[in-house]
Amino acid sequence: MLKKRISIMLAATLFSSILAACGSSTDKGGSAALPSQEPGQYGDTGTLTLPLVDKPTTITYMLPSNAKDLGPGKLVVQELEKRTGIKVDFQTYSPQTYQDKLKVIVASGKLPDIFTGLKPAELKKIGKQNGVVAINKYADQLPNFKKLYMEENDWVLKSFGDEAGDIYTWPIYNLNRKVNHGFMFRKDIFDELGIKEWTNTDEFCEALKKVKAAYPDSYPYASKSLANIFRDWAFGWGLGNTDQYPAYYDEKDGTWKYAAVQQAHKDMLDFMKKLYNEKLLDPEFLTDTQDSWTTKMTTDKSFVTFDWIGRLDLFYNQIKEQNPDYDLRYANPVGPTGNVRTLPEVSDFSVAVAKNKNTEASLKLLDYLTSPSGSELMTIGVEGVNFEWGEDGFPVYPELKDLPLVDITVLEDRYAMWLEGAYLRPDHRSIYYRFSEKEQEAQDKIVKEDRFEPLDPILNFTDEETSKIAELQTSLQKSAEEFNAKYILDAGYGEAQWADFQTKLSRSGVEELMSIYNEAQKRYDESK
Repeated sequence: MLKKRISIMLAATLFSSILAACGSSTDKGGSAALPSQEPGQYGDTGTLTLPLVDKPTTITYMLPSNAKDLGPGKLVVQELEKRTGIKVDFQTYSPQTYQDKLKVIVASGKLPDIFTGLKPAELKKIGKQNGVVAINKYADQLPNFKKLYMEENDWVLKSFGDEAGDIYTWPIYNLNRKVNHGFMFRKDIFDELGIKEWTNTDEFCEALKKVKAAYPDSYPYASKSLANIFRDWAFGWGLGNTDQYPAYYDEKDGTWKYAAVQQAHKDMLDFMKKLYNEKLLDPEFLTDTQDSWTTKMTTDKSFVTFDWIGRLDLFYNQIKEQNPDYDLRYANPVGPTGNVRTLPEVSDFSVAVAKNKNTEASLKLLDYLTSPSGSELMTIGVEGVNFEWGEDGFPVYPELKDLPLVDITVLEDRYAMWLEGAYLRPDHRSIYYRFSEKEQEAQDKIVKEDRFEPLDPILNFTDEETSKIAELQTSLQKSAEEFNAKYILDAGYGEAQWADFQTKLSRSGVEELMSIYNEAQKRYDESK
């Protein structure tokens, strides 16, 4: 769900137009009083009283979606109005064009009541000038926000807020599955050759050699991750960070470091170079396209890769007619730590609320969507209306029974469920968390042995620090990626070139960059 964002400068330069229009949102509803509702009528609202408003209210909610129509005929739109008294006008644009459209709307100054898509730094700039609201200042009206993000996870305001402790973005709670990515191997081929799944890095290399001996025209390991292969593998060498890589937090001494100049990183490059030299690593591993990679992984040209766990079943469904024995399985991690990445419990999708006459209604709506009741509505549906509970404890959708696959995109299109930026606390009874046998095997393999790298702190940078990081980070990362490629592909690269590279990055500002991280870490530690 990574998004391309518009620049920080845009928010600053467009501030005046935003303020000029911050009261422009209108209440299109009528003035009739809304009927009261019985407590608990719609499940656990987290002490929120429904309806949320005392007269019909319309709010605008801008987010990316490929759904064809999210108008008043959709189940979620109807239920939200019935339960909360708020008619939600979902203003959606395709994910491919969303950022361009958001740029135009921000430039116009006519912000929707609720929207998603700006970078946190941009929201802070606008928020400090009252274009969007500081959510924590309304906490007494928002029991679910207050409980989750000010009491149970009080680090959220420190990490996502500004220097004053004000937060302008509404987080998302408990979205991530425990295991979502990792190494994968063709178990059918391994079984055919009598090769056991590896349990450490040396065994991984030996397994690839045995596959290569049996399939000499193959390159056993293939990748479509481009330069991200270094980030993906880094967790196994204790250098990983999902969002800030190549920066990572070293728990051993409590400091932030730059992965690309660490000895452990060189050890990882040496291992990759060994695989490349022995023709165990596809020579196109830094340039391959998804289509080419898919062909290799489904036609006995490659047998091991790193990807999202959904691929385990997708590849089988794609190839089962031609090869019913095809069996891609989740594998043990590679690298000395034997661990995989830890995914955060709280995520930031930059959902913001404009400062206008509908501010309180908008905030209360978001709080309802964060309650167990709103969570069930947005990610499961309405029991007895569009779903019933199945014997396995997951929902069944009778009117969708003829579809070959019911996934969250189907629910989004049919019911306006699972809208990115509107599901704020996914219910883990949803079909998104119903794992196939292969996906469940992946969860069990990692969770039962707790093979997770520690989650790095989420730091909060000042505006000046953010600007400096942007200035340094791009050139440093480009240099690192270029060196990584040359070190692996060029037989002449070795110790001397590694030493030169470390010196080059030092001169290019890597110590300055890490000092910014460590100063932010110091503030984080002092705020505990």
